[in-house]
Amino acid sequence: MNALYLNTSAMPLAKETIALTMNTKLGERAYRAAEIVFDNGYEAWWVGGCVRDMLLGKIPKDIDIATDAKPAELVKLFAKCDDSRADLGAVVISLAGSTFEVTTFRKETDNSDGREPTGVTFTDRAQDAQRRDITANAIYWNPISQELWDPFEGEKDLHEKLIRIIGDPGERIRHDALRLLRIIRFRATINGQYHPDTFHALHAHAALVKTISGFRCFQELEKSLLCPHPETVLEDLWETDVLEHLLPELYACKGIGQPSDPHTEGDVWNHILKLVSSFTEDHGKDVRWAALLHDVGKAETFSIEHDRIHFNEHASVGAKIAGGIFLKLQCEKARKEKICWLIEHHMMMGTFREIDEERKAHWYHHPWFIELLQLFWLDIAGTGRQDFALYEEIIADYNRFLDAHPRPAKPLLTGNEVMEILGIQPGEAVGRVLKALHDAQTRKEVTTKKEARDFLKRVEHLL
Repeated sequence: MNALYLNTSAMPLAKETIALTMNTKLGERAYRAAEIVFDNGYEAWWVGGCVRDMLLGKIPKDIDIATDAKPAELVKLFAKCDDSRADLGAVVISLAGSTFEVTTFRKETDNSDGREPTGVTFTDRAQDAQRRDITANAIYWNPISQELWDPFEGEKDLHEKLIRIIGDPGERIRHDALRLLRIIRFRATINGQYHPDTFHALHAHAALVKTISGFRCFQELEKSLLCPHPETVLEDLWETDVLEHLLPELYACKGIGQPSDPHTEGDVWNHILKLVSSFTEDHGKDVRWAALLHDVGKAETFSIEHDRIHFNEHASVGAKIAGGIFLKLQCEKARKEKICWLIEHHMMMGTFREIDEERKAHWYHHPWFIELLQLFWLDIAGTGRQDFALYEEIIADYNRFLDAHPRPAKPLLTGNEVMEILGIQPGEAVGRVLKALHDAQTRKEVTTKKEARDFLKRVEHLL
């Protein structure tokens, strides 16, 4: 392999990181994929996020390849590939267990709908670079010649952590409105700063976010919640007015005052920012969504009673509002129901000092209780006072309870199965039957699905 060649010394970690990447399994396979394309007379460049990551001293988790080979030619070169998006110039190849998106140099047709290209024209590398969003994403690395091609000085922008849209910023956003969300997320990912023209364009074209499909917005927002600084994303979404058009229900939380004890951090919006900045690796996607929207009901329920601010029933109101948000964002039903359940019950932890052991069993054995606890911890972390005494008390009681009452085995029959077997409709009777079946299972009287079905025939008195 030839010696590394970089056309600048601005990023001292780049040479070392590129070498490390080339020695990973992913890097070796991506090199081999590029080599196959190159050996057949075509260009082959690693491009976009993988090059950007290497210049920032990070080993990339995926690698995209750009080439002048057309999709039909790529299909001939690789035995395993998915050409379902060949009309847009993209082929996904599989090589030794790794997958790579190989994209033909292209430019989108002028009749784009602002959401995704309606067609592409195959072109050369120079025009391929011009159709990309920001300078830092238009850097190409040739693993064969080990040459860096950087037509818009994206490496210098990375060194300055400067987010700069290629060409006319307004035109680039009008061509693909999803760039509103991607650019804001990227700024937070690298803790960067905007070129003034880029920030102005984000603000001026904020309303275009309404042209993006709900599901694509959901995907992009979820990536933002998982990025290193989601609070920066939220601040930028608010400052550019994108949030007002995307999630007006969340936008409305700005300026909603809270009781000064325990909320010394300020209004509802400040609370949300402080909360999301407290995410740790243990917090999964559903908990992060619930945390983002847990107080979305406060704008509607604000009141002052007995000289104190109140938000009566804001958890249940917020769950309903969140349900509408997830419907708009085309979130899958199972996840929507779970996240809304977390929001609806996030205020119930204070009752644990009063409930009996049987009621605790309902909560402590609930499959989403740990995530509810995580949301409770985050809610406290989002306050200025951060009093974790009740949280620690519940954790201790939870561990004590599980030691004395081990978690029961997974139910042998679901509620839907009970209704189907007994021919009954949803209602309290289903709950009574499931409770009786659970108790029989705990006593080891019922251990198989067949025994569970037979058991149902003996509990008709519960209907």
